[in-house]
Amino acid sequence: MHLKSDDITRLEIDYVTGEIPPPFSHVFKLKLSFSKNFVNTQFDIQYTDREELSPEEITDEGFTLADDYRYTGELPKLWENVFKKLYASSKWSNQKSLGEKGGIKLLAKDIHGKITRDIPLNQNEWYLCCQDFIQAIYEISKKEAPLRIRFKEINSAQEVLVELLFKFSIRKVEFLVNDQPRVLDWEEGRELASLIFIPDYDYSCASEEDPTKAGSYLDCGDGYWHNFEQGIINLDPEFDAKARVLQAFRELASQQEGSKD
Repeated sequence: MHLKSDDITRLEIDYVTGEIPPPFSHVFKLKLSFSKNFVNTQFDIQYTDREELSPEEITDEGFTLADDYRYTGELPKLWENVFKKLYASSKWSNQKSLGEKGGIKLLAKDIHGKITRDIPLNQNEWYLCCQDFIQAIYEISKKEAPLRIRFKEINSAQEVLVELLFKFSIRKVEFLVNDQPRVLDWEEGRELASLIFIPDYDYSCASEEDPTKAGSYLDCGDGYWHNFEQGIINLDPEFDAKARVLQAFRELASQQEGSKD
């Protein structure tokens, strides 16, 4: 018997990467309490099995030698509804343990003191929600700045700059076209952000200098401009993520001032 989502006062979420090798392999735990005007949060992430790697093997993959992190604090109350809505829409496995593939398992407690331990079948939804929440933690704790993504297209007729600033802590996107504010729904913006990280990016072709030549360019959050013609590579031949990203930004660039989603 699963709990009513509205009655839940506490969630504990455990994640393990399973068969993924170091330096990517890790575990994290989130403890969330919903009894106040904020989400009382404890977070702990630990990267595993790195002792068998050299420092260079770790840093070459974009990590540091001190990626483990702990946080205790308060996040905006809006996250309570996000997790409860996901819990209410989830279906559950009969498994007692995650097995070698890893994943997410939950403990939920309600106002009556009842406790359930479950493994959701919609693992990907839970993982993405947790990743967004962890990003919110990094923002609140000032560990990381909000994600800023920029797109620039230059041709003989015009130059257009699209800027997206993702504020995960409050689930809002600040959206500018040539410095003019536009309106973008969080879910639509988040879907675009996910799409952006599907292709591979060739940093040997990237530049920190603002583009000035004709072309289409993307800065996916780290300050490097990638040219769509040569610096962005589809990994899946069956899915043209690069074309989808380009089309999405062109549609955003053409959005009129003050228009709604």
